[in-house]
Amino acid sequence: MFIDGAWCAAASGETFDATNPATGELIASVAKGSREDADRAVGAALAARRGWQRTSAFERAAALERVAANIEARRDQLAEALTLDQGKPLQAEAYGEVEELLVYFRMAAADATRLDGLMPPSVDPNKRVLIYRVPMGVVGVVTPWNWPYTMPAEMIAPALAGGNTVVWNPATHTSYCATVLAACLADADLPPGVFNLVTGPGSEVGDQLAGHPDVAAIGFIGSTATGRRIAERAIGKELLLEMGGNGPLVILRDADLDAAITATLTACFLNAGQSCTAGEWILVDHAIHGDFVERLTAAMTRDTRLGDPLDAGTTMGPLNNEATATKTERHVAEAIAAGAVVVAGGARSPELGSPLFYQPTVLTGVKRQMAIAREETFGPVAPITRIDGIEEAIDIVSASAFGLLNAIFTRDLRAGLHFAESVRAGWVNINEGTNYWESHLPFGGRAGSQSGMGRVGGRFSIERLTEMKTVVMNLA
Repeated sequence: MFIDGAWCAAASGETFDATNPATGELIASVAKGSREDADRAVGAALAARRGWQRTSAFERAAALERVAANIEARRDQLAEALTLDQGKPLQAEAYGEVEELLVYFRMAAADATRLDGLMPPSVDPNKRVLIYRVPMGVVGVVTPWNWPYTMPAEMIAPALAGGNTVVWNPATHTSYCATVLAACLADADLPPGVFNLVTGPGSEVGDQLAGHPDVAAIGFIGSTATGRRIAERAIGKELLLEMGGNGPLVILRDADLDAAITATLTACFLNAGQSCTAGEWILVDHAIHGDFVERLTAAMTRDTRLGDPLDAGTTMGPLNNEATATKTERHVAEAIAAGAVVVAGGARSPELGSPLFYQPTVLTGVKRQMAIAREETFGPVAPITRIDGIEEAIDIVSASAFGLLNAIFTRDLRAGLHFAESVRAGWVNINEGTNYWESHLPFGGRAGSQSGMGRVGGRFSIERLTEMKTVVMNLA
């Protein structure tokens, strides 16, 4: 772990194994942090808080640029660690996620120097009013295993840019690559205590951060169930929660099918479907349903290559962990039992080296009540439902408990905009897939849904992780 400017073992001396999901082989032993370690890290962050918030925005920007330079210099090491620990194909995906890391830290460095305020008028002509943004203090960051670099960067970089100190608890399934990323911050000459890494189970470390009285804000990305527990523990703190989704992707009869099929492949099979923005439910107009299914299956068979993630030809690696594989398997089996049909895939491929390899799968005949349509499967499955036009699509999407990201394909931009303005989602893509987003734009779930609260992305993150202070000066 990295606490108060130094690498250290857990207070208990315990470790846990990091294993390669593609082979099951041990790749590292990682410090198993506890509540005691979380307290120690919060103490270090609290002690460093005042010194860090006194630094100028330009000094903080320079520090984040040093982090980015370290990331760039260690690009190969970061990508390889990501593939070994998470299972992403090295060439097809891992290097891309490292590039995103660079974007987030450099963007936060620039945003740090652009935080501005207001000078509104006072009712008293002898008074002047200043309103400006100030750091919150210690920010606890708890992140998932599906995007082990992008998700932490969305929170850590803007938190530091805004003058906060950070304690990061990464998911246990990808804690090895988290230490590789943390080294890029550890070697950037940040003052001791400004950035801290505590590896260990979220049920202990993350829970302790959420409830700690000296933690001012919590940034969490992960499942809806865990996000709710975090929110309950963190009452009174600022919360930035990015949680689940099942990203319905709607394809109307007038859609450009070539573009829709390409986007569906990315929506369903990028990161083996392990994304909160994955296209976990495909709603296809009945007039083109048969043609779409046939062409999608052919494209998937041709273009999606499941295999060793270190192989340059692989486009999809294994699922990251057994819990995800089991849920994917269960959702597919329950759908089949309720009348869905497997067009392609639908099973594991342990012969590839691990029981975590799950075949890219196309299901038809999916009904609204099926778990695979209502819940977040998080696996490489394209569950397809036949619909009768845009209004049925709006009804289906609006009934979802999630409100993160939806997408629609249509040549009629009025219909596309009607859909976008009708559904309850924080983000809607028209003629783009569900896995399309841009890192500087506000991303997050609609209020009242199971998809979270607040927005990450560019200046919206740094604004969320700072707060307004009002100062009134009496000149009389």
